Amino acid sequence: MDPEKFKIGIIGLGPVGLVLAVHLKEAGCRVELCDIEKEKMNLIRNSGVKLLGKIEKTSFFDYTHTSIGSLLEHELDILISAVKAYHVDSVLAQIQKGVNNDLFLLSAQNGIDIREKYTSLFDESQILRMVINFAGNLHAPNVVKVTFFNPPNYIASIDDSRTDIAEWLSAMLTKAQLETISKDSFIIANKIWEKTILNAALSPLCAISKMTMKEAMAHPDTLEIIEQIILEAVEVAKAEEIKFGDNFVKLCIRYLKNAGHHFPSLAVDLLSHKPTEIDYMNGKIVEYGRKHYIRTPLNLTFTNLVKAISHKHSQGEGEPELKDEIAMDI
Repeated sequence: MDPEKFKIGIIGLGPVGLVLAVHLKEAGCRVELCDIEKEKMNLIRNSGVKLLGKIEKTSFFDYTHTSIGSLLEHELDILISAVKAYHVDSVLAQIQKGVNNDLFLLSAQNGIDIREKYTSLFDESQILRMVINFAGNLHAPNVVKVTFFNPPNYIASIDDSRTDIAEWLSAMLTKAQLETISKDSFIIANKIWEKTILNAALSPLCAISKMTMKEAMAHPDTLEIIEQIILEAVEVAKAEEIKFGDNFVKLCIRYLKNAGHHFPSLAVDLLSHKPTEIDYMNGKIVEYGRKHYIRTPLNLTFTNLVKAISHKHSQGEGEPELKDEIAMDI
């Protein structure tokens, strides 16, 4: 496939979408961007996209859109969905109206069971799944500070029928120094669970405690909680026949101890009074635990606390005022 003739569209221009866009453009692909935020798109048109931190690059884009309908008019070959998991249903409904049968859809979301959202509307041979191993925060609508990249990323055709597309995409990203490996559908399923467990271990705890990942991993009390969350999740995953390597829990702890002094994405969303992806992380661990009659009390606690706080935010309730009086127990 000629990268200069292969059209790629990206929907959702948070840190993941912007990082992928910059690297695919650098690899020589024609990349078209889509996001409903008009301010963001104006900045991208005028100033390009900038990556700072662990990756430092700048790219400019000739094709930008503020609607999915407009994007789909350009006869794309691959459409990458990099929106948050809770926006996938809405985005897929819009894609379905204007999609052609030759379009490949790449899911670049965190969380378990995202593929079912795609397969309910599209043929499995059209769908690819990506596990992202980089992260960042928006410093401006068009500027990402990349906080870490622990290579490689992984891509797979979910039914292994189009490994050629997965291999081509991984080659393009690796060509631009964003190392990515093509794997089969069974390995990608394991990688999805691994990534979800890592996210579930720290994200809700940081969101509720307002501790950065580095702070949470440095304190023995929170570290004990993190380890127990992982142990619950591993038991559930094994019941689902997910295969982990030797010393998986210890390796998770070692990996998380390298986390930086910043908040994970879910914590940023909760602290910003935005919806979160908790249902696709700890919530899925609880759901599959119930399926196999495995208790997951810590994952349940954090799932319900995050959802309760999100509900409070959705009702427009602010933080309670602290009063000088001391409440007395009765």
